[in-house]
Amino acid sequence: QVQLVESGGGLVQAGGSLRLSCAASGRTFSNSAMGWSRQAPGKERDFVAAISWNGGNTYYADSVKGRFTISRDNAKNTVYLQMNSLKPEDTAVYYCAADLIDSRTWSFGSWGQGTQVTVSS
Repeated sequence: QVQLVESGGGLVQAGGSLRLSCAASGRTFSNSAMGWSRQAPGKERDFVAAISWNGGNTYYADSVKGRFTISRDNAKNTVYLQMNSLKPEDTAVYYCAADLIDSRTWSFGSWGQGTQVTVSS
């Protein structure tokens, strides 16, 4: 059974940094694009970033471009999201995703349980 487990969330002051990790298990994900999305209270889940199977291509939402960096280590079946210059509006539950269905809408087939990121002003 496919499992994605996020970690690294927490409380940070505005301007600070956090690094999220997503450990994948159940099968290899080295041939799968992976990504991150987030959902703030009362809002829909939004795309944050995605990375191709070999890490050669990355994609970002405009709201995080230049501040967040997605990367992956296929040997460890892990994807990361380095978040710098955090803002209060980055507060959300962050979800790891795998098995890309539609790159136009960044729809994925597998999701983790999420990790809370809270940025205080």
